[in-house]
Amino acid sequence: MLIDGYDGEPLVAGEDLLARPGFWAAYLLWMCESDEENGEPSAEWFGADAADAGAAYQELTDDGAWPVFRVPFGSGHTAVVVSRNLADDSGTDYVVTHPEWRRHGHLATLDGHQAGPGLSWSELVHIANTPDRGAPGVHDPRARLLLLLPALGDEDAPADAADVIAEALVRVGAPAGKAPRVAARLLDHPLWEAARWSAPGASPLSGGEQPFAGILHCDGPYSPRCGMQLARGITPEQTERLAHALGTLPA
Repeated sequence: MLIDGYDGEPLVAGEDLLARPGFWAAYLLWMCESDEENGEPSAEWFGADAADAGAAYQELTDDGAWPVFRVPFGSGHTAVVVSRNLADDSGTDYVVTHPEWRRHGHLATLDGHQAGPGLSWSELVHIANTPDRGAPGVHDPRARLLLLLPALGDEDAPADAADVIAEALVRVGAPAGKAPRVAARLLDHPLWEAARWSAPGASPLSGGEQPFAGILHCDGPYSPRCGMQLARGITPEQTERLAHALGTLPA
């Protein structure tokens, strides 16, 4: 598998891992940490046991085969989750790719120097619900939402956001009785403060000279999208197609 910026790395398609027992616990459990007493998260919250979660985690962090999860959406774009399993620089990268782009766009990075958030709630839901079924990757809307959830950070997420996440968790095997609590913790994760998103009236186009208001700007100081350039070096036409694909520019 080839992704610009990861030349020579042992990238492998990871979509089959989603069906493994314990995958979702391995992928999301760490986001459920809280200061609440008597609230230590466990694999059971995701309908798994500790052994299965541990085995799935070993596969997620294999330094000889880095799992990559592709989430294809509109107009040939793909959100990609890369398990960057370097021995001295491990982490998870969330990027956007397109066959016409020379470089991928940067959404978020989870590691010792994390960068984010990378998606607003509206973008997350739109991507989750607009799979490009002609492209390889994950097409189930619930799994797509959960895969990209760590990149979310939105102060203005709607009141029913936790309900949407809880429903997705139940669909992938979490106990219905635990899903609302898990969803609430996933929304209140410890990565970064919830940010605000806006459509600026005159934001610079990546690679262009004219203003373009279709790509949202994030006010989070550690967000790759604070500078309003989700993908650098793309043309105005490519930027417009990206905004349509993200659901932030009306059709």
